[in-house]
Amino acid sequence: MDRPNILDIQTGEELKKWYWLKDELVNFAKSTDTIYVGSKFEILERLANKLDGKKEQVENKNKAISKFNWKTKKLTLDTIITDSYKNSENTRKFFKEYCGQKFAFSISFMAWMKQNVGRTLQDAIKEWEKTQKLQKDKSYKSEIPDSNQYNKYTRDFFVDNPEKTVQEARHFWKLKRKLPLGRHIYERTDLQLKEK
Repeated sequence: MDRPNILDIQTGEELKKWYWLKDELVNFAKSTDTIYVGSKFEILERLANKLDGKKEQVENKNKAISKFNWKTKKLTLDTIITDSYKNSENTRKFFKEYCGQKFAFSISFMAWMKQNVGRTLQDAIKEWEKTQKLQKDKSYKSEIPDSNQYNKYTRDFFVDNPEKTVQEARHFWKLKRKLPLGRHIYERTDLQLKEK
């Protein structure tokens, strides 16, 4: 069964069976006059409700209250993390100044920033340093949010197949995401998937 054109989907259940890129969901939402901001899964849920004739709920939980501009404001150790926090060249420059040139945003660190409104950038630096120490422990596994299916898939793929290449992981991910499964997680049987 080939993945259908998103514009031909008629029900929320059918929409949720398939893997969609966020851009595909955003474009579909725009074409159906549905709110298209937020995470990929929030947009998916809104579209599924729209297709099923359920009333759209206007969500204010993601609307930032703070007007602090993370792209332009001078950042200090005492800067409070606000609900409007965004990664930017300004924040990257700040963290590189205090953490060194090896600083890089990671999924877990970005999640920490979003979950710690009210703390300071000094607290954020301590958290980043803590995660750097943890990563040196070979048994450490960072938490990957459910919304990041590709990263979860590839990590599980390499745990099960350490001898395989990145190209092979991408190949099987590409085949897996064409299937009507809803959640696309790695399974050993994926190695039997073939191009149609």
